[in-house]
Amino acid sequence: MLVPKANRVLVYTKLFEEGVMVVEKNPFAPKHMELDVPNLQAMKLCQSLESKGFVKGQFNWNHHYYFLTDAGIEYLRGYLNIPSNTVPKTLVRKQRTAAPGAEGGEGAPRGERGERGERGKRVGAGGDFRPEFRKDDGYRSEPRQGGFGRKE
Repeated sequence: MLVPKANRVLVYTKLFEEGVMVVEKNPFAPKHMELDVPNLQAMKLCQSLESKGFVKGQFNWNHHYYFLTDAGIEYLRGYLNIPSNTVPKTLVRKQRTAAPGAEGGEGAPRGERGERGERGKRVGAGGDFRPEFRKDDGYRSEPRQGGFGRKE
C-alpha cells in the first residue's frame, strides 16, 4: 500500500518514542486513535514491520498491539536518523525512591530479627484445654435410614 512519507514518519516516530503501538482493527476508521493518520495506513505500516521482524504483534479484543524489537529499534534509528543514545520509553527504567521505613527514611522503627510483635504470637487453645467427645442426642443421633427415600 502506498503511504505518504509524512504519515510514515509520524507512525514510525510514535512507535520509536513509545516502543509500543496500539491499532484498532477497523480499516474504515478515519483516523488512528492517537495520530492524525488514517487508521488503515497505521495498520498496514505495522503489519509490514511485523512481517520484517521489526515488531512483535499481539491481537486482543479488536486491537492490535505492536511491540518494538531490538532489530526494529536499529531499523527505525536508521530510517529516522535518531542518535544511538536515544531509546524508546519501554526500555527506560524508572528511578526508585526510598520506601518509608527504609534506611534513612521515616517510619516505624524495626526490631531485632527475632522480634515479631503481635504477628509472631501463637493463637489457639491454651494448655489446659481438654476437648470432650460425648455420645448423646446431638447431631445425627438417630440411626441412618436408606438413602434416596428408601426405607430399610
